[in-house]
Amino acid sequence: MIEVWAPRARRMRVRTLTDDGESTAEQELTGPHERDGVSGWWSADLDQDDGERYGFLIDDGDQVRPDPRSRRQPGGVHGPSAVFDAHRFAWTDSAWTGRQLAGGVLYELHIGTFTPDGTLDAAIARLDHLAALGITHVELLPVNAFNGAWNWGYDGVLWYAVQESYGGPRAYQRFVDAAHARGLAVIQDVVYNHFGPSGNYLPEFGPYLRDGEGNSWGDSVDLHEPAVRAHILQNAEMWMTDFHVDGLRLDAVHALHDESPTHILQELAQRTDALSARLGRPLSLIAESDLNDPTLILPREAGGFGLTAQWSDDWHHAVHVALTGETTGYYADFAAADAVAKVSRHGFFHDGTYSSFRGRVHGSPIPDTVPSWRLVTFAQDHDQVGNRAAGDRLSSSLSPSRLAVAAVLTLTAPGTPMLFMGEEWGASSPWQFFTSHPEPELGRATREGRTAEFARMGWDPADVPDPQDPATFRRSHLQWSEREAPDHAALLALYRDLITLRRTRPELTDPDLTHTHVAVTQDDGDPSTRAYRIDRGACAVLINLTADAVVFDIDPGDAVLLSTSAVEPDAGRVRVPSEAAVVVGSARA
Repeated sequence: MIEVWAPRARRMRVRTLTDDGESTAEQELTGPHERDGVSGWWSADLDQDDGERYGFLIDDGDQVRPDPRSRRQPGGVHGPSAVFDAHRFAWTDSAWTGRQLAGGVLYELHIGTFTPDGTLDAAIARLDHLAALGITHVELLPVNAFNGAWNWGYDGVLWYAVQESYGGPRAYQRFVDAAHARGLAVIQDVVYNHFGPSGNYLPEFGPYLRDGEGNSWGDSVDLHEPAVRAHILQNAEMWMTDFHVDGLRLDAVHALHDESPTHILQELAQRTDALSARLGRPLSLIAESDLNDPTLILPREAGGFGLTAQWSDDWHHAVHVALTGETTGYYADFAAADAVAKVSRHGFFHDGTYSSFRGRVHGSPIPDTVPSWRLVTFAQDHDQVGNRAAGDRLSSSLSPSRLAVAAVLTLTAPGTPMLFMGEEWGASSPWQFFTSHPEPELGRATREGRTAEFARMGWDPADVPDPQDPATFRRSHLQWSEREAPDHAALLALYRDLITLRRTRPELTDPDLTHTHVAVTQDDGDPSTRAYRIDRGACAVLINLTADAVVFDIDPGDAVLLSTSAVEPDAGRVRVPSEAAVVVGSARA
C-alpha cells in the first residue's frame, strides 16, 4: 500500500523507475478520501521492494515528484524517492537503556565537516575520541535531505530522508548503533519551522505553508492543518523508533506560529513522554528559542509545555563578552558587571529587562524550582561561530590560557554543558557559512545576501567568504592531526580532566540554581578584564581575567581540585595568575 496526502490534486499517479530513471510502470491512485479524520489522502495497492525508486505525478503533469515522506533520495531532492525498509537493520543495542540529560555533557557536530570524508560511517571512527573525552550525548546538526552536496543542513526539504551524501538512512542506523555501543546517546537536530529554498515540492501536494506569513528563513509551516501537524509529530517519532535516537534538538521554536488550543510543542512533548514510557528509555526534547520564555521547560501541570531543556544563548553571550571584550550588536548589554553572575544564578540575563539590541523589554524569569540542567550552556556553537562573518572560533582571537579559562567556565557552569566540535582541542579551522546550491540564481542570491548582511556591519565584502565557493566548505573541516601539537594537546587534556571533575564532584551538577553564587572580585570597567568567584556549594571556581595576579580567600581545608596554571594555597588564600582559573573544594572524595 502506498499513500500520500495531496488535497490540492485532481488526479494522482505513482510511477516506478529503474536506477537510471527509466519508467517501469505507472498506476492511478484512488482518492481523495479521508484518513484519521483528515481528507485529501490518495492510495494504491502497490508492493514495493527495499531500494525501488518511485515518484508521484500530480494532475496530468509528467514531472515526477518525490514522496513528501520519502525515506531516501538517492539522486537528490529533485529526483525520485526510494523505498527504505527501516526494519531490515540488525540492531545490536538491545541492552541500551538510554541516558538522562541531567548530568550529561553534549557535543554538537556537523557530519559533513567533522571528518575529511564527511560521512556518517567516517564519523563512527571518531566516536571513541568522544567517549574517552567523557561526552554523554552526541548532537548532530540536521541530516534531512537538502539540495546540493554540502550545506549546514537547515535548508532541508524532505524531513524523512537522510542526506545521501552523508551515507543515507542505513548509514545513520549504523552510526546510532555504534554510538550506543560506546555509551553515547544521540540527539538529532530537526527543523520544523521552514523548508529550504530548493526542492520543496510539498506545496504542490497540499497546504504545508501559510500564505502570506513567513519567518526569517521563508514561509511559515501551517500548523493549523492536522495533516501538517501529523507530518511533524510522526517525523519526530520516526527518529526515535526507526533510528533509535535518544532525543531531538528543535530548531528555532519561536518561529513555530501556533494558536491551537494545544501548542505543537506541548503535543510533541506529550507524545514523546508516552513513547519514552513505551520504549523504556529516556527521550529528550531540547528547544532553541529566542524568547527567553521558561514556559517551554516548565512542567505541563504548571502550565508549561514540558520540554526537557532549552538552549541559553544569554549564558553564551555573557561568557563571550567576558572572554573577548566584544560588545557590538547583541553583545552590548552583556558588558554589564553582573552579566556572568546573573546568567549563572538565574539562567537568563534578559528576564523582563530592557534589551538594547531588540529595543524593548525581553524575556521572563525562570522560577527557582526549575533545575539548572534544563538549560544547555555553551561558549561556542554552530550559530555563534558560523554566523560570524569569517566563521572564526574563539581559538582565532584568544590566548591558550584564555581558552583554558573558557573550558573551566563551560564545564563548571550550572547548566548542561555543550561543546562544539573541535572546541576541546582549540581547533584552528574556522566554521564558515557554506552552501552548494546547483541553481546559479539561488547561489548568486545566497552569496549577495551574505555579503550585503555584513557590509551593513562595516565588513569589506572581500573579507566575507563566498558560501558557494567549495574552498569555504573545505576550510571548515576539522584538522584532527593538530590535536598532537603541544597547546592543543594540553587543552584537550584539560577538557578531559574537567569532565571527570564534573562527574566526580556532585556540587558541579547540583540542579538547584539557588546554590550558585557569583561575585565580581575585581573590575576596572573593561568587561574582559574582571575576576570572578563562582561558588558551587563546597566547590569554588576562581577566575582571573585581569592583567595581574589576584589573591582569593578560600576555606582553610580546601584543596586545589584543578588549575589551568600552577598555584599553591597558603593559609586560607590562593594566588591566581593572570588569565587563569582554579577550582578549589574540600578534599573529601
